[in-house]
Amino acid sequence: MKLARWAPSSLGDHCEIFSGYPFKSNGFTTEPEDIPLVKGENLGQGEVLWDIAKRWPKNDFEDFARFRLIPGNVVLAMDRPWVPAGLKFAKIPEMAPVSLLVQRVARLRARNGLEQGFLPRLIGSPDFVAYVQSVGRGVGVPHISGKEIGAFQFEMPPKIAQRQIGTVLSAYDALVENNRRRMALLEESARLLYREWFVRLRFPGYEHTPIVDGVPQGWDRKVLGDLCGEVRDMVLPDALEPDTPYIGLEHMPRRSISLNEWGLAEQVTSSKSRFKAGEISFGKIRPYFHKVGVAFVDGVASSDAIVVRPSENVLHGLVLMTMSSDEFIATTAQQMKEGSKMPRADWKQMKACPVPLPPVGLLSNFDGVIQLIVAQLKALSFANQKLRRRPRPLAATPHVG
Repeated sequence: MKLARWAPSSLGDHCEIFSGYPFKSNGFTTEPEDIPLVKGENLGQGEVLWDIAKRWPKNDFEDFARFRLIPGNVVLAMDRPWVPAGLKFAKIPEMAPVSLLVQRVARLRARNGLEQGFLPRLIGSPDFVAYVQSVGRGVGVPHISGKEIGAFQFEMPPKIAQRQIGTVLSAYDALVENNRRRMALLEESARLLYREWFVRLRFPGYEHTPIVDGVPQGWDRKVLGDLCGEVRDMVLPDALEPDTPYIGLEHMPRRSISLNEWGLAEQVTSSKSRFKAGEISFGKIRPYFHKVGVAFVDGVASSDAIVVRPSENVLHGLVLMTMSSDEFIATTAQQMKEGSKMPRADWKQMKACPVPLPPVGLLSNFDGVIQLIVAQLKALSFANQKLRRRPRPLAATPHVG
C-alpha cells in the first residue's frame, strides 16, 4: 500500500457561506411562542443554547424563507468565534425549533462533493479551530469574515470516507443527546416531587396530617434565610489559576438546575465570587430568566449571580428546589429592583420568602431523593463533556489506499 493524499481543497469551493439578517435588538422578545434567533451569544461548542436565545415575533418578518435555519445546517459565530472552551459552532439538530439566522453568524451548506454530514466534523476539527484563531482579528472583539472562512485549506476525503467518519461521530452525538434527554427527565422529576410535597402539600402521610395556619401540623414556618446564607468570598483575577472554572450568566441555562457549562478564569477581568461544588447560584439580573442551579465543580461565579450555601447538608435539596421553583422565581421577579437597564433580584427580599420546613424524617427523605438526582445529573454532565472532547478525525489526514 502506498500513501495517497486526499484532494487539496478550499472550503469556499465546497460550501455555501451565508450570513444572517441584522435584526434590531429593540424588537427582541422573550416570549416562548416567538421564533428563536441563532446569534453568536447562544452558540456553544457544538450546540445551540436554545434556552438563552433571543426571539422575534411570529409573522413579523417578510424574508423568513431566506434566513430560516433547517436541520443539518451548520452555523458558526463570526464575532468572538472561539472561547477557551472551544469553537462556537453547531449543527442544527433534527428536533430543533424553527429558528432564524442573525447577522454575524455564518450558515454553511455543503456542495460540490462535500457531504453535509461531514461538514460539522470538518468545522470542529483542530485544523479549522487553529485556522480561525490564526486569522481572527479585531481590537477587543476577534472576528472572522465569510471570505476567510471560505479560504480554509483542507484535504477532502472521498464521499465514502466522509460518510464513514460522519457515521462514527454521529454515534457520539446520539449518546450526548440521549444523556441530555435523561437529564431533562431527571430535572422534571425533581420539580414534580418538590411541587407535590411543598406546594400541593401531598407528602407521605398527608392524608392524616391536618393543616394548621397554612402548614401541615408538625412542620415549621421558616423563611429562606433561616435555611441558607449568601456566600460572598470575593477574589481578584490575578489570584486565580487560569484553568479555574468560571460560571458567568452566559453559562447558566434557563430553568435547569444543572450548571454543567463553564468557561475559564483566564476570561475574568474583575473580582468574582468564589464557590464550591454543591453550592447554588441564582442569576440576579432579570430573575424571570430563571437561571438557578447547582455547581458541579469548585470555581468562581459572575458578580451578577447570588451564591448560596445551605446552613445544613440536609437542607440542600429543599433550598435548591425552592429557589428554582416557578413560584419562587415569580415572587422574586415581582420584588426585584428596577435598574436603569437591567432589573436585579434583591437577596434581602429573597431570603424573606416563606418556606415550610417538614420534620427531620420527611426532610431527610426528600433530600435523599434530590441528592440522588443531582448525583446522576453530575455524572451525565461529565459524561457529555468527555464525549464532546472525543478525538475528531482531521480532514487533512492522508488516506491510505
